[in-house]
Amino acid sequence: MSYLEAYLERIKKKGNPALAAAIQKTVDDVVPEYISNFSFNEHVVSLLVGDVQSGKTSHMFGLMCAAADESFMNFVLLTTDNILLQQQTLKRAQKDLCDFCVCDETEYLKFVQNNLQKPAVIVLKKNSRVLQQWKNNFSSTNFCAGNPLFIVDDEADAASLNTQVNKNKQSTINRNLEAIKKTTSSSIYMEVTGTPQSILLQTQKSGWKPYFIYYFKPGQGYMGGNFFFPDEQPKHVIMTDNEEAQDLLDEDEFPENGLKTALIMHLITSGHIMLSGGKVCNFLIHPSVKTAQHSAFAYKIGNYLNEISHSFEEEETKEAFMVVYESLKATKPSIRDFEEIYSYILQQMQEDKINILMLNSIVSYDENTQYETGINVIVGGNSLGRGVTFPQLQTIYYCRVAKSPQADTMWQHARMFGYDRDPELMRVFMPPKLYKLFSDINKTNNSIIKQIETFKNGCDIKMFYPTGLKPTRKNVLDKKSVGIYSGGVNYFPFYPVNKSIPAIDKLLEPFPDDIYTVSLKLILKVLEQVDSEVEDWNAKAFIGFVNTFLANNPGTQGKLIVRRNRDIGKGTGTLLSPTDRKLGDSYKEEVVLTMYKITGNKGWDGQLLWIPNIKLPGDYAYYSGEVGFTKYDVEPNVSMVAESTVYYAPNNDKDI
Repeated sequence: MSYLEAYLERIKKKGNPALAAAIQKTVDDVVPEYISNFSFNEHVVSLLVGDVQSGKTSHMFGLMCAAADESFMNFVLLTTDNILLQQQTLKRAQKDLCDFCVCDETEYLKFVQNNLQKPAVIVLKKNSRVLQQWKNNFSSTNFCAGNPLFIVDDEADAASLNTQVNKNKQSTINRNLEAIKKTTSSSIYMEVTGTPQSILLQTQKSGWKPYFIYYFKPGQGYMGGNFFFPDEQPKHVIMTDNEEAQDLLDEDEFPENGLKTALIMHLITSGHIMLSGGKVCNFLIHPSVKTAQHSAFAYKIGNYLNEISHSFEEEETKEAFMVVYESLKATKPSIRDFEEIYSYILQQMQEDKINILMLNSIVSYDENTQYETGINVIVGGNSLGRGVTFPQLQTIYYCRVAKSPQADTMWQHARMFGYDRDPELMRVFMPPKLYKLFSDINKTNNSIIKQIETFKNGCDIKMFYPTGLKPTRKNVLDKKSVGIYSGGVNYFPFYPVNKSIPAIDKLLEPFPDDIYTVSLKLILKVLEQVDSEVEDWNAKAFIGFVNTFLANNPGTQGKLIVRRNRDIGKGTGTLLSPTDRKLGDSYKEEVVLTMYKITGNKGWDGQLLWIPNIKLPGDYAYYSGEVGFTKYDVEPNVSMVAESTVYYAPNNDKDI
């Protein structure tokens, strides 16, 4: 039996044939085209995209098993620099890849003694010391150099990318990962993430832009962005006051607020789940990155639990629980009887079985992992993101607001996503401004996925976010090669080029001078005929954005303004007349393309020419990276020098 067959059989025996079928589809789509025909003399970068907490690890393992069947023997499985996550991944690999030689980062001797008898996978943190040590280990092991390395970088957008790109330097982790690849004659480097923004905006010459991208759909029962953040606020999202988090820190008392309601909701939900045979129910509180605030929130939760315990027989306390119980019953009609749940909660509190846990940099690993069973309240910050999974997470209180929010970081903190939640008992508490941000991120995520599915390989994926929301951290993006365009701003080339004036004439012949509602397909046809002599205006970028709008909604319409016999001077700082600018600006939510045909009398040597002016819709920032994908040879940063396409935008540094 092959490694893949054995792995899938184990999944089926656990009663999950649907997952096995989904993994088989991923393997069938990826392996024949990108692994079976591997040349064994190149270094290839790829990207596997899946929704946050949708089962990426199972698909990763499936591809690793399939690669082992294709004669790959040495695997590296990378996690973020987090002991909890590295150990969680190690234990998962030991259990699921039981026919591999699975090695911890301290088990070099085990790896050497295996000596290619079994496929070997080493589970490493992305820590500079650990990576440097294993670079030396691979270099000193005689059977490594001649065998390809299959590197799986889980959460590849975290730590792996070069954070010194704009200083013409290479960050330590990025350099060490590249050095590990070079210890072997060839490699496949598979980036894996649910937040690919920073990877999609990499340049070719960086060595980290993927040659191919594959997106796998989540399985049945998955609760993700579309469940929690649809266009209209769902019943399971409860709005808190925008300033509640700060008020909680400033007040000595525990006022009536969302956190108090959330705690009661957690206790009632836990009562139902545990009385129904469940083993765990978790409540997650994400107030801030500051550990002092974690302690303050944990302290308040402890005080309120004491207050409940001492006032449990009082009518006021029971009434507060009844109000929350009725709100849960509205979405969970089959919830257990109130008196049964209320008595159970009292018993658990009297036996001190309500656990308050903190997850942050000052709490030890052993203390961090006690949320697999029981009734738990978990408080933390950054440790609540990036791959850490909380079973039966039913209640979330999220109030962290960053001064300059980043889409990928925020989305990784959405620990509520997953499979083992009861949707009827699910509750998320957050302020309206955070709900709006999450909803906007979800819309762009759906757009990115649609582009991957629509355009397949070679797609120049575009993304756009409301002004003030960044796709990712700016230090991993080459600001010379990432274009940022603002919605509502007019863009035209100073030195326009027409590929064929007769072709443009023919396209616009049905349109006398006026404004028209037209298909974006027509706007694409026109944009394909124009460009600029210099890099002040790039038709490919705007074509990419229009294609993105069409991928999201094939029937999308735009506005076309046509003007002929315009006497515009060459090199002028403006193109549109005040009347046409005002006309175009009145359409705020549509692509507006204005086409001026100039007389050529002012600096154009009498040449008739069409000049385009395009305005993208809405109060958004639009991001564009380099077009296309590439394979890398043995030393990508040395022997491959890719041409960079530079796109300029107003206030470029400020926007990014």
